[in-house]
Amino acid sequence: MNIFSFGVEFSSEQDCINHFKEERDKIGVACRCGRKDFFWIKSRLSYECKSCKKRITLKSGTIMENSNLSFLTWYKAMFLMSATKKGFSAKELQRQLGLKRYEPVWAMMNKLRKAMGKRDERYTLEGMIEMDEGYFTVESTEIEQEKGIRGRGAVGKQNVAVIAESTPLEDIDTGQKSKSCRYFKAIVLEDDTAEGINDLVQKTIAESSIVFTDQSTSYVDISTLVEIHISEKSTKETTKDTLRWVHIFISNAKRNLLGNYHKIKRKNLQLYLNEFVYKLNRRYFGDKIFDRIVIASITGV
Repeated sequence: MNIFSFGVEFSSEQDCINHFKEERDKIGVACRCGRKDFFWIKSRLSYECKSCKKRITLKSGTIMENSNLSFLTWYKAMFLMSATKKGFSAKELQRQLGLKRYEPVWAMMNKLRKAMGKRDERYTLEGMIEMDEGYFTVESTEIEQEKGIRGRGAVGKQNVAVIAESTPLEDIDTGQKSKSCRYFKAIVLEDDTAEGINDLVQKTIAESSIVFTDQSTSYVDISTLVEIHISEKSTKETTKDTLRWVHIFISNAKRNLLGNYHKIKRKNLQLYLNEFVYKLNRRYFGDKIFDRIVIASITGV
């Protein structure tokens, strides 16, 4: 969807309300009493349960709940966030939307990023898996600067686990081998010990997978959690071949985040990664990515 078609399809608040209700009706609305049959009260933008008569507003149960921003503003934000690979800073989005206050825009974007992350949490990676860690630049706190932490968790750095679902390819005519990549995950590591890594693997990788890593001591137990675990000493060859896609991801993600955002606090890094990964995993969706973000805004609470 380009800016012209968006302007035609969503030219008013009512257009956005109609579309949002249509998408929410497809997913379904459930009452606390367990019933799913409702009357629609157009004047109140609310559903009324046919059984207990409880009312649920159109925004209730979605990331828009308790937001005073209009549906049109939310839709414009979702469109702009989905329109480019690089993304927008909250300051730039505020300018594009013509809003006076920065805080509601920042909160709206982070709610959308959180919804994107929750949508991707539903899926596990399988098959041939590459896994490694990268250090991302974050804004250090005064306490971190005073302590002068080094190594993992160093001042101004945050350790992130990157997992890539790669597929080996071979040209039938030339016999040349290569790899393509399907889906990614990027998760901020609060615990980068072997125990923390084991928990991460169980949550994100299917048991039937073949996992490639370097020989970090944090990966010693992975073989008990997947079908096959292959570890290689970290070298230039490993980076270019065995762990090629995770290092391409780390490089591109760092460039993207540093190029768009002045400073990223450690506690917010996962949200920015959510957006980057969400759009990367849907890089072939084209115009449909906007519709996917609308769905994520309904289900991603």
